Amino acid sequence: MPPPIIEVRDLRKVYGGRAVVDGVSFAVEQGEIFGVLGPNGAGKTTTVECVEGLRVPDAGAVRVAGLDPVADHARVTRVLGAQLQESELQPKLTVREALELYAAFYAHPADWRPLAERLGLTDKLSTRFAKLSGGQKQRLFIALALIGSPRVVVLDELTTGLDPRARRDTWQLIEEVRDSGVTVLLVTHFMEEAQRLCDRIAVIDRGRVAALDTPAGLIGRSAGSTVISFTPSVPLAPADLAALPRLSSATEKEGRLTLNGTDATVDALLTLLARHRITAHQLRVTDATLDDAFLDLTTTATDATDPSAPADGHAPTPTDGHAPTRPGHHGAPA
Repeated sequence: MPPPIIEVRDLRKVYGGRAVVDGVSFAVEQGEIFGVLGPNGAGKTTTVECVEGLRVPDAGAVRVAGLDPVADHARVTRVLGAQLQESELQPKLTVREALELYAAFYAHPADWRPLAERLGLTDKLSTRFAKLSGGQKQRLFIALALIGSPRVVVLDELTTGLDPRARRDTWQLIEEVRDSGVTVLLVTHFMEEAQRLCDRIAVIDRGRVAALDTPAGLIGRSAGSTVISFTPSVPLAPADLAALPRLSSATEKEGRLTLNGTDATVDALLTLLARHRITAHQLRVTDATLDDAFLDLTTTATDATDPSAPADGHAPTPTDGHAPTRPGHHGAPA
């Protein structure tokens, strides 16, 4: 098996005496889509900015294709493309000029024309950056992240500002990018996006990795990986409900029961209903979602964030010599 394309070991970053990233470790395998999830203020963006070389870690080590993103920054930008959470271009720059400019930074760039067409930018090639909508800017930044034919692409809040159709089209594009051999590091708040795209996910909470698994594996860890809801023809005895195996919670509202458990809970419930000749009206059995797993694995936003600290660990004034965002930076070589 080839070595991981990204390695993060015991990463630590401190601002104002507070560790916003505190011992984060993970490895991203070549050719996978690796997701990073977490509440606001959890340290997700600070972590990926260390991967991109935009921040200098206080401790730990980061390697991208065997390179140090800080010490070997110029070389890293030739193998890593990035779509940042916040970026800007010159207001009068047209979409065509931006694509041609970024293509000129690379020895072997991707053909920007099919990329622009795939992202719905062909009709906007003559439009100045300042006149683009938020969603159109986002699509342009994705194109700029991919134009250097990178081995790794970091996408931070990939589909923010996109309408549902554009979001799904972008998901398909990212799957095609992965299928072409490019590794994707994806930071997102959209659980559906993470569940659809990611091969594995690291859940970061309070600056640490709370869990690392496949989407299915994370869902399986949920307190109730199966949700059963129904209205019984006669009330069930509380003792019978409490005796159901793997039952994590049971609530009742206006006569309708909602149980959280596993497949074993479902089997035992059906046996219980049959034994007491109870009919389950409007019986529904559904799998838990990544949302459920996320809520089980993380703290609330108010618990996770120091009220005086900026969102996601961003320092208001970086002291490491690397700004958290660089206007127009998308992995272009230095």
